Amino acid sequence: MTGAQTWLALAIGNSRSHWAEFQGDQLVKHWDAPHLSEAESAPLPSHTPVDVWIASVVPPQSDRWRTYSRSRFITLEDIPLSGMYPTFGVDRALALWGAIQTIAAPVLVIDAGTALTFTGADADRRLVGGAIAPGLRLQLQALNQGTAALPEVLFATTDTDLPMQWATDTKGAIASGVFYTLLAGIQAFIADWHRQYPASPVVLTGGDGDRLAAALRSVAPELTPFLNVQPTLIFAGIQAVRSAILNRSRTGNP
Repeated sequence: MTGAQTWLALAIGNSRSHWAEFQGDQLVKHWDAPHLSEAESAPLPSHTPVDVWIASVVPPQSDRWRTYSRSRFITLEDIPLSGMYPTFGVDRALALWGAIQTIAAPVLVIDAGTALTFTGADADRRLVGGAIAPGLRLQLQALNQGTAALPEVLFATTDTDLPMQWATDTKGAIASGVFYTLLAGIQAFIADWHRQYPASPVVLTGGDGDRLAAALRSVAPELTPFLNVQPTLIFAGIQAVRSAILNRSRTGNP
């Protein structure tokens, strides 16, 4: 998009910072980075000053960006989703708004990151509600850190193979117990959602979105037509909010 303005989106999550570069409304690339340490200032990926549109759920990380003159923090008030409550996470709101804008409404968004969240909207773009649970890696860490003898278990980032359900070793048993109970919970939430909103799309995002979508297609193939995997869903939400704000500014509408 020749001549389109370059800008950056930054979603500061619980474990990492998620970046995207846009030219106008076009997503060019995206990447992840570690959180800034206490000694680090807020760096930009290029030497050219650009606007950075920020959504954050980690206040200490947000504070590093408040002195950058071209930062713009997105709040719940910027997102035209009705029915939100004051403590509703801006990351959940943006992912849901991104799904509404790019796929459909009603829609259920399952964000499989540090936390596993379920967030749904009806056809009127109103928040129906949702749930929050520990994510896959957080559950594995809890077993390792909260017990005296259970070992650490890690899933390879790119490995979508299902663990053996009836394991014959301790690590395998941990992987099976955490993964299949989490998967059963996801299936239960989708089933209840589809009782209320038949044929509604279900969008998976977050670090384990691909893995869980592959597992759902394997154990519940009837869900396949409804499943979408959108790793950049929150950036779609940020882009939509930014466009709406800039349009209002150009037209002088509140």
